[in-house]
Amino acid sequence: MCSGRIDLGFILRAFSNGHDGVFIGGCRLNECNYVTHGNYDALAVTHLCRKLMSHMGLYPERLHIEFMSGGDGNILAETVTRFAKKVKELGPLGKAEGMDDDLLKLKLKAAEKIVPYLRLVERERLRAPSKSEKAYDDFFSSDEVDRLFHDIIADKLAISQIMLLLGEQPLSTGEISARLSLSPSEVSKHMNSSSRQGLLRYDVNRRCYSLA
Repeated sequence: MCSGRIDLGFILRAFSNGHDGVFIGGCRLNECNYVTHGNYDALAVTHLCRKLMSHMGLYPERLHIEFMSGGDGNILAETVTRFAKKVKELGPLGKAEGMDDDLLKLKLKAAEKIVPYLRLVERERLRAPSKSEKAYDDFFSSDEVDRLFHDIIADKLAISQIMLLLGEQPLSTGEISARLSLSPSEVSKHMNSSSRQGLLRYDVNRRCYSLA
């Protein structure tokens, strides 16, 4: 299977299923057998997912991509062994990051729910200027991408997490803030925005929000 078939949802689902690390193997860059150069798409997805993981409080080192040819069996074995050792050193997913199972599941589920939106953002706003590994590394570590992630993706993820919490039970701003480690002002901003869209309603008597 071409590494270009790798989808952000596949990676998040692997973590949701309890895997402590995800390894992606692709053909060497600029040696694609087709015209698609799908391995660059896989590289972009990897960069985006690592940023997402870091924002969620997960070690981005749990995701690794390596490019090699079909004859590089020794490189594959060495790389997988090294990666497995790294993941073991990091420890169990979530627990090693100081996150309980419920919060981990919530964050991963919230991320999975916005995958279609992330695909659109990646396609329209997160395209490196040229096809080289350095260009992709530089682009995804740039201030421009950091700002875009903070202004668009981080907010979308926070709202997704809030909606999932409120799907379980009505909560106050303070309770949501405590559960998600967001400041009350951040939570209020998201609540006001979602309320204007008709997604939430506020119970004045109970002083809490619930899904509309």
